Amino acid sequence: MNDTTTIRSEMEDYIKQHGLNITQFGKLSGLNPGTMSAILNGNRVMAVNQLDRITATLALPEGYFYEQYIQEYLNEASPNWRRIRPFMYRCAELNKLGCIRQALKLLMDNLLYSPLLFETAEVFFQEGKKDAAILLFECVAANERSQYSERLAFCQYRLFSLKLGGDQALNLLVAHQFEPYVDRLDETDQLDALKDLVNTYRSLRQWDKVNELAQQMGHKAQIQYNLEQRQTRKNGRESKKMSRPLFVYIAYANLLRAAVCDARKDYKQALQFTYAYADLSWVKETDPETVHWKGLFQHWAQVNTYVNRLMMGDISILPKYVEYIEGKKEIFSELLNIVEAANLYNIDVDHILGQFNDAILSYEQQPTSTDIYTQQVIPEQATRFWYELAKYYLSKGRYSNGFGYLFRAMEKSSEINNKTVIINCVGLYERFKKFAADEIQHQYQFYIKKVWAENEKKDPIVINF
Repeated sequence: MNDTTTIRSEMEDYIKQHGLNITQFGKLSGLNPGTMSAILNGNRVMAVNQLDRITATLALPEGYFYEQYIQEYLNEASPNWRRIRPFMYRCAELNKLGCIRQALKLLMDNLLYSPLLFETAEVFFQEGKKDAAILLFECVAANERSQYSERLAFCQYRLFSLKLGGDQALNLLVAHQFEPYVDRLDETDQLDALKDLVNTYRSLRQWDKVNELAQQMGHKAQIQYNLEQRQTRKNGRESKKMSRPLFVYIAYANLLRAAVCDARKDYKQALQFTYAYADLSWVKETDPETVHWKGLFQHWAQVNTYVNRLMMGDISILPKYVEYIEGKKEIFSELLNIVEAANLYNIDVDHILGQFNDAILSYEQQPTSTDIYTQQVIPEQATRFWYELAKYYLSKGRYSNGFGYLFRAMEKSSEINNKTVIINCVGLYERFKKFAADEIQHQYQFYIKKVWAENEKKDPIVINF
């Protein structure tokens, strides 16, 4: 669109070129003649839905006039929220983020718009308009005067959730940026924030952080649970509804601390934490949701007890463990435990891998759930599974299988920027490269160059001369 033209002049040119009058043009656009006349004469400000109708009549792409609309209709001394809000909705639907940025600049200097922008950002978040929500939450956060504002903390929580992705190095940065704001959240939001944050650190294998935050979550949840019990008995009413029953956060804290002990190979202490979350006899509630969660913790405790014993060298438990996981859909973490134990104690698990061969071959790393555990922890476990499987087969002299899984581990760890697994893959290849056929060596060079290229884009090294 030429800088000297306006939306009205474009409409007028179209009317002349097609030999129309205002009534005819209005009919084509779905607007009555009075409204169309007022718009063309400059006596009425167009709403964005009217602009969309006119744009369609002119056979132009959706949002074609949006940049011009900001300059001609929204750029006022006192911005009109009733026009700006629907405009931003349409921009979010069309993913015209540049227009949202321009619209936000009109509101930046007036703090009265912060609550309205926050409400809109929440709607975008709930509707899955991720990029648009980020822009609004960032704007609200930047304009909060008090660093201890609860709204600022909640904006940072939303930004943390929205910015987590497939790059573990960036996820670590996002987690560090959000962590100082957790204690500034409302008490009812703190537990979910801690749960999400600790699961992120768990996917990054930052075990000191997992242990620290799990303790915080368990402590805060215990205090809230005790208070809720007293208030319920005294007042006969419940407090604000949590996303999960309060006892879940207490039990989950123990599960996380057991995972920390597992990672540190302190399996005896891990068992103690496992016994702690297995015993939920102290939970008073008996509603269906409570029964559901208690059942889950009983299941996890049973599985993890088998794992602890297996990792301590009790091979006799392996048949029971396999029997327990048969028929389950998600078994990659369980298979990871089996292969890790096989590598640790030189166990032959060919028959088990054969039993679950179809599940292994059909696995696609495409989490469908939106919770942070599924989005972050499971992909990290998958990369380690391919690595451990490669080590298992290479150690047994089955080089074709071993190198094939090694390349898969390299590819998947590169996708999530898991540098630890990438380095381990390189080391494992170097250990067994004398057994690699020429074709395997060429494949390795291909993958290592691909990994280098992808990481160079994410984290380029700038050399100054």
